[in-house]
Order: sequence, then C-alpha cells, then structure tokens
Amino acid sequence: MWHDNETTVDYLNFGVVADACTSLLKRANGEPISIGVSGGWGAGKSSLVKMIAARLNDAAEPGKNTYVIVTFNPWLYQDFEGARSALLQLVGDEVLRRAAADEELLRKAKRLLQRINLLRLVQMGGEAAATIITGVPVGIVGRAIGKVGGLFSSDGAEAPGVEPDKGGDKSDQVDPLLRAAEPVSLPSEIQSFRDALEELLEELKITLVVFVDDLDRCLPKTAISTLESIRLLLFLKRSAFVIAADNEFIRGAVRVHFEGTGITSDVATNYFDKLIQVPLHVPRLGVNEAKAYLALLLLERANTDSDFDDDKFEQALKAVPERLQRSWRGDAVTTDFLHGLVGVDDPQMVALMDLAEGLAPLLTQSSAVNANPRLMKRFLNTVFLRSALAEPQGIALDIPALAKWHLAERCDEMLANALAAMVTSASDGRVDALREAEEAVRTGDSLPDPFKDDAFTREWLQLQPSLGEADLRPLLHLSRDTATRDFGADNMTTEGRALRDALMVATGANEPLTQAIRAAGPIQAEMAMARAWQLKAPKRTWRQGEDIIPLVEPCKVFPELGEKAGSLLNQAPLSKIGPGIIPSLFAQGWARSVLNQWAESSNVDGRVKRAIQQADNKKAR
Repeated sequence: MWHDNETTVDYLNFGVVADACTSLLKRANGEPISIGVSGGWGAGKSSLVKMIAARLNDAAEPGKNTYVIVTFNPWLYQDFEGARSALLQLVGDEVLRRAAADEELLRKAKRLLQRINLLRLVQMGGEAAATIITGVPVGIVGRAIGKVGGLFSSDGAEAPGVEPDKGGDKSDQVDPLLRAAEPVSLPSEIQSFRDALEELLEELKITLVVFVDDLDRCLPKTAISTLESIRLLLFLKRSAFVIAADNEFIRGAVRVHFEGTGITSDVATNYFDKLIQVPLHVPRLGVNEAKAYLALLLLERANTDSDFDDDKFEQALKAVPERLQRSWRGDAVTTDFLHGLVGVDDPQMVALMDLAEGLAPLLTQSSAVNANPRLMKRFLNTVFLRSALAEPQGIALDIPALAKWHLAERCDEMLANALAAMVTSASDGRVDALREAEEAVRTGDSLPDPFKDDAFTREWLQLQPSLGEADLRPLLHLSRDTATRDFGADNMTTEGRALRDALMVATGANEPLTQAIRAAGPIQAEMAMARAWQLKAPKRTWRQGEDIIPLVEPCKVFPELGEKAGSLLNQAPLSKIGPGIIPSLFAQGWARSVLNQWAESSNVDGRVKRAIQQADNKKAR
C-alpha cells in the first residue's frame, strides 16, 4: 500500500519548483521574505514544502549563514494549545538551543523566552492579562503572579542540553519582567520581542525559516490565530516564512472570523496577500504528469514485491522527471517510453505500464479525481487491497480488471450501479449491454443504455481488459466496500424469479401480478420484492406512483412483508422524492413511519411535506 505522508522523492516533477523556491530564499540575503504555497487538498503542498526544506539544509554556510528550519503544524495544536502560543514557543526554543554554547547569547535567548511567556499569558486574557497590562494584581491569578516573582523567568523552559543556573553569582540573571504596580505596554513588549529576536538571529548568523503546513485542515479560529502569530515574526531580518495552504480555505476562514462585519471577498483575499510576498501555486497535473505519477507508483509497488529490480527502478526515478522537464518540447510520456522503462520482454510490467497509460486520461478528466495525487494514490490503494482480498477467496482477477471496474465506481457511480444491477439479474454474471457497448465503441456506433455517449464512457469501454464477455460477479463481490452486492438468485424458485421479473415491468396493480405474488408465497415474494427494488434503482425517479409498485403490491397480498418494505423505502434519497408517490404510499400502513420522518426532515422538498399533510387531513375528515 502507498502511505499518505509527504515525501522528498519526486514523482511529480516538483523538484524544479522546489529549486526555484529555494533560490528565492537564498537570494534574499537575510532580508525578510514570505512565500505562500497554494494548492487544493491532496495536491502535494506538504511534499513540495519538504523538498524545499531538504534543499535549504544542503545550502548551509557555517560561520556565515545557517538555515534553521522550524516546521509548524497548527492542526496538531488545535484544541490543546493556542496555535499562536505554540508557534512562538517553538521559535523561542530553537533560538535557545542555538545560543546554548555562548554565555552572553544564552542570556539574551532567555530574555527572549521571558517575553514569549509574557505574550502567551496575555493571550490567555482574564485576570492574568489584566495583572500584566496594569501592573496591579487582579484576583487569584494576580496574587499568584505577585507572590511568584520569577513567573516569567526561563528557568523552567531550558532547551535540551542547557543546564539551569544553580547558585553562584546571580548578577547576570535577568530580573522578572513584571514588577509590582508597574504596568506593561503591550505594543512596546511586542516591538521589544521583535528587536530581540532580530538581534539574536544576526549574532547567531542563522536565518530562521518557518514552514507552516496543514493550515487548511484547521478550524477557522485556529487558522486565523496562526496567521496572527505569523505577523509577530514576519518581516524580521534573517527570517523567512513558507506557508502551505489552500487560498480558498484561507478566504473562507477570514470571512468566518469577521462574520457580521460585511467583509467582502476582496478584503478576505487582501488579508492573506498582505502576509505573502511571493505566491507559489502547486502545479496542476495534466495527462502527461498523471501518467508518469501512476507509472512510478506502480513501479514502486512492483519493486517492493521484488517484481522489478532496484537498478531499473532507480533508472526510472531519474528518467521520468527528466522526461517531464522536456515535455514542453513535445517529449511526452509515451507508450514506447513506458515500455522502455520496464523492457518489452516483461509482459507483467508492460501490462502495468499500459494500465498507467489507460488510467491517466480518465482520472484527469473525471471531476471526481481531477488528477489529484492523493486521490490517485487512494485509487490504487483500493485496487491493490481488493487484489489482496481476492486470492484467499479463490478469485482470480488481475490488477487491470480491478482497476477498470473501480474506475467506473469512482468516476461514474450511476453507470457502476446500473451495471451492478444487470450483473445481479444475469444468470452467469455476464452483461450483454456491456458487450454490445464495447463492440459499439470499436465500430463507432452509438452506445446502448445505460451508457452515456460521452468521452469518458467511450475511453472507459476501450480500457483493457474488455469486460463484456467476463463474469463480473467476482468484481462486484470484491467491491462490497462501496455497495451491498446480492447474488442470491440461486435460492430463488422458478415462481420467485417470475415474480421478480413481473415486478420489474409492472406499472400498476393487475390480476396476473397478484396471482404471481400468491404463487410465490411470502418467503419468495420477499426476496423477489427486494431484488426487483434493487434492480430498478437506476431508473427510479421517485416522483410517480409506479416507482413504488414493487413494494406496494407484495404487501397487499402478504401484509407481513411491510417491515421489509419499510426498510427498503427508508433508503430513499430524500432530495429526490416528489409529491407524486405520496398518495399511493399514504394508503399503506407500513409506510406511515417513513412518511412521518419525511415530514420532519429538512432535506425533503416542501411540496412533498404538503402532500403528506393534505393526505393526513383528508383521512381525518
């Protein structure tokens, strides 16, 4: 399986972008700089940030300039500690570590920690903040501060490897910031903190680079708190910020934070823009990049399974990014290039490269995936998980077949459900409509139902292997993580199957249908009802009385089936229900509890609720 952690291994040709960003940070020459790495969820922001950090570590110049990397993830501190306080503390602790070898610098670093502690306590508000700002002890907290003169000393916050002062001459130790009846000027303290940090960074010959990641996973309050803390550190000499976040999320967080103030979208955008000097967008993947990414993921898996040797994999890791860097000249990731990575004499690896080539355009076109690296990785994780589940159950399926079926599930759920219903009703799991559609694609003819005649469907049908002649029951069985698959036709009698087929085509009550229900008996009637209901799902509109015939008619003959019918009805998509089915349902006692739930649900259309109320009023009269 592929993990979901950030990485410095470049499968996406982000190395060029990381190099450019690193160059910007180095050429700043100690001047403050802030870079915003923007991209949607799963686009690769964290990996890009990690690549930049790795390059900075290699660029250190001892004695002249060392890049000190502080990575801050505000999501980890959410609900535990204020993100603002946590960021300041991380910066202070890192400076304290760097200053440990020099007594004078250590003294200044401790003073800086005192100021951080003061700012953190002020942030807490209440009695502590009032005591600090006014200098007059307020309440229990204020009296405690008055008694403990060293509250803001850094003795309890030593960095690892720094021994606290014990005894001896106290003349070099810093007096507490807070003195009795001596008010604190918060603006002055903030400026003093900035001055002290800037001075220390210069004397230590270090450039502090703070990487802020996962900001777009935080609640709006935490996100804004983090941005506010960044302002305290921003635009100091020898400081740099690299902030990874989705711009749309930041704008949304700003609007939530200033809710009720009438803030406009432009103001919300400007809030973030004032913090960011250099906006950097994570490159969106096209078909070429998606193909390369999928190919490398599949090669990595084959290498892990010892199906692809280490030397060839290392060569592929070099060859693919080089190819992508030249893609602007027309050097695309072609079939021949992919086959060349693995060798045409290895049919198993060639099949995997063909799979990457076939999947890439479909996963790029689909709005459900949109070439998102994280979603593509999850797609392959699902496919290989199902492959692992197949062998113990005696199912022989190759990766391309599993991938093709899961592609339909992931990108066209309606098509997958329609095909699943056909497989369920087929005696051998083979779907004639699928075979006809695959033939139609080859001949250029129009596609039969339930296939939409669009680019995605046609490419999916051409993706190897062909499934029209295959028994699809194993594929559906392995896809139970996405839907409930029932192949129970084996335990249905001839009468039960006849009733199922009659319910499938019935548009109203009629005597032959009633006779078929009686002939089947209550047990077979229940199975036929459930299967007909499932099979008709793709065509059900939820707006006309004939939609619910498969439930209503069996219950008229066998009232004991009402509980099962109610459970099936309860699975209705609330937003699709129309008033046309209400009169028929209201006459059924087993449906009343479901109708009551619909009447109370905020997801049900008002017209449906009025139809329920009218039917209830009519009955009361």
